[in-house]
Amino acid sequence: MELKLATRTEGARTIVEVGGEIDVYTAPRLREKLIELVGAGNTHIVVDMERVEFLDSTGLGVLAGALKRVSAQNGSLRLVCTQDRILKIFRITGLEKVFPIFATVTEAVAAD
Repeated sequence: MELKLATRTEGARTIVEVGGEIDVYTAPRLREKLIELVGAGNTHIVVDMERVEFLDSTGLGVLAGALKRVSAQNGSLRLVCTQDRILKIFRITGLEKVFPIFATVTEAVAAD
């Protein structure tokens, strides 16, 4: 399965739409995209994971690394996810306490 990435801007936030599987094979593409965005000064990022079908520990590591990068620049990383099978991974690992997770992109963009 391939990884689909698309970006757009809403206000001061950069939205990264992710589709497909985030695993050991595809996670490097997501990592590169997030590093590129932060390097370009986009430090308030919303990762829309509504079309993600699978997420493994490599993908979690990429997201954690991105959170560390934006936090170092007083930025933020918010996730959008309503899928139980993906949310369960965040609950099991305790990462739902680390990442702000929203039901919609609109909520993630509007939150302070």
